[in-house]
Amino acid sequence: MQLDNRAQTLLKALVERYIADGQPVGSRALSKISGLDLSPATIRNIMADLEEMGYVASPHTSAGRIPTPRGYRLFVDTLLTVQQIDENAVEASMRLPAHQPQKVIANAAQMLSSLSQFAGVVQSPRRESAFQQIEFLRLSEKRILLVIVDPRGDVQNRLLLTDVDYTPAQLTQSANYLNQHFAGLSFDEVRRNLTGELQQLRDDMGRLMQAAVEAGSEALAETDDMVIAGERNLLSVADLSSNMSSLRQMFEMFEQKTGLMQLLDVSSKAGGVQIFIGGESKLVPMDEMSVVTAPYEVNGKIVGTLGVIGPTRMAYERVIPIVDITAKLLSNALSHS
Repeated sequence: MQLDNRAQTLLKALVERYIADGQPVGSRALSKISGLDLSPATIRNIMADLEEMGYVASPHTSAGRIPTPRGYRLFVDTLLTVQQIDENAVEASMRLPAHQPQKVIANAAQMLSSLSQFAGVVQSPRRESAFQQIEFLRLSEKRILLVIVDPRGDVQNRLLLTDVDYTPAQLTQSANYLNQHFAGLSFDEVRRNLTGELQQLRDDMGRLMQAAVEAGSEALAETDDMVIAGERNLLSVADLSSNMSSLRQMFEMFEQKTGLMQLLDVSSKAGGVQIFIGGESKLVPMDEMSVVTAPYEVNGKIVGTLGVIGPTRMAYERVIPIVDITAKLLSNALSHS
């Protein structure tokens, strides 16, 4: 059912007042703050309709009403007026050290937290699953160091424990074979292509290459991570800290990171600022919590997502531009580092 202008104006006024002070909003207050020339009875009827449609709810302790996750969703999608934020001031507070990507990412998470007063999160850039070069270094009998260089020049090391004591010449031969035939491919592609070719190679060499592919794939998969700053800010948010079960659930989410990482992955594919309200994402299933995210790029390619984690009752009109501007600044900083 489509809301008429009066209902939209009243819902917008209710959400803004509730975000500001956290108290249920009554008809008398709405009559003053909405700017509508309506009788209290008319306002009560409209609010009853909004409640029936699931946009507002009545707590047992008060005659006033509060927005539901559905009400917040309508508010942010169609009624919200985003604040203008001074991008230069945000950039000045970001403190972006040149040529130190991890420090840039940590500073971006800290700035998101500081500006929003909630928790800031930045997903580290996803490494390419491809390799540019592989080397085998014999450490001792049946112990080999696998060195993987990705297309950006980042290096990962893995220890291989083998059944065979390979000679330096065998290690060089195996590395040369992988580099000549598969450099620039992902380890999944290498695995598929190797299956047939290994039958033509000696068994020992084939086992070494298979071990290298498995270890290399694991090494690059483990590099996805995230930086979270300001979790303790959420302890001072009554909506989150008043319920011990919600508090425990929230910190389990921060500790395990799986649901949050999946949500950030979903956000990176959607593009632009995304808002996940309450438990609607199913990945962060807490009615009292919302996440505002935006993807960021390196040289025009999306490599990760950042965002603010806070209560459902957050000032979206402020948080949305904070997240949007930070994503742009982080993209610029990493593209030129």
